[in-house]
Amino acid sequence: MKVLPISKMVHEQIVDHRIDNYPLMRHMGSKYKLVPWIRETLESLEFDSALDAFSGSGVVSHLLKSMDKTVYSNDFLHFSSTITKAVIENNNVRLSKKDLSFLLKENDCSDDFIVKTFSDVFYEKEDLVFLDQLSYNIRELKSPYKRAVAYTALFRSCLKKQPRGVFTISGNLDRYNDGRRDLKISIREHFIEQVQLYNEVIFDNGNRNLSFNMDIFDFNHKLYKPDLVYLDPPYVPKSNDNCYVKRYHFLEGLSKYWEGEEIMQDTKVKKIKKKYTAFSYKRTAIEAFDKMFEKFSDSIIVLSYSSNSYPDLDTLISLMKNHKSNIEIRTKAHRYSFGNHSAVKNAKANEYLIIGQD
Repeated sequence: MKVLPISKMVHEQIVDHRIDNYPLMRHMGSKYKLVPWIRETLESLEFDSALDAFSGSGVVSHLLKSMDKTVYSNDFLHFSSTITKAVIENNNVRLSKKDLSFLLKENDCSDDFIVKTFSDVFYEKEDLVFLDQLSYNIRELKSPYKRAVAYTALFRSCLKKQPRGVFTISGNLDRYNDGRRDLKISIREHFIEQVQLYNEVIFDNGNRNLSFNMDIFDFNHKLYKPDLVYLDPPYVPKSNDNCYVKRYHFLEGLSKYWEGEEIMQDTKVKKIKKKYTAFSYKRTAIEAFDKMFEKFSDSIIVLSYSSNSYPDLDTLISLMKNHKSNIEIRTKAHRYSFGNHSAVKNAKANEYLIIGQD
């Protein structure tokens, strides 16, 4: 029986459905609300493969996969790369009811590291015990994709149970409790719901997509040769602290049960040692951008940039012109509502997409 190609309209509906189903992961700098605008820009460009160099919550990687592109997704944080291993690289592996029962079972083999380390920090003891036991059970799963899906469901569960969606405050969190359901139910209940949610997100776009966990300068662009590179690095902010490790250290540690991580015991929230990136410092950022543009000069470059960040727009355009002959700027007004300081909370800004082609 001959299979007829689907119409353009049907294909658009499929893409719309995939995008709409992607769970909002509370993540600093997430482009979740900007996806329709980014999609419009990407659809105007000709490419078959793409690298999402700083994947974060995975929302742009998921957009690219939904568009049926071959996706290479990378982030220097392990928990972020675990998310894209679950929903980008993974095309068809889901957690079954049997898997879920296995993950939820109590056991006598798990450690009590989380209970001991994070007592009276983020969650009640019942949740901490569950995290220890679930972490052990996840590591017992044989499939790396099932482990990734389970961890991703757990990350979102922990974020939903954390009042402000970050791990920078400790102790009595009642002052942030606004009565919402997310703060009332246990992490165990969250996890059960999130497993079902992420099972529904997984799909096969017919391509061999890959997830990486590395410094972007270590990515082998000559081997994979992405037609397009989407860049959304951690810009130096003008007023706020943009340290992703500071905000998500608990998820980063959880993703590997703190193996190989140095915990700063003198901190109230038990932070892990900050991971270095040249993009976070004024003294190194400009050189890092120039080096990155040079590295990916054979690809279409799409740089996502906010007007409340450093370097400024003119500097970035000038740097990109060293490596690309055709530069296009697209602008959209955007309101950022993720930050600790009054200068950035609900701050209005312009979001730019700087597109470099030959």
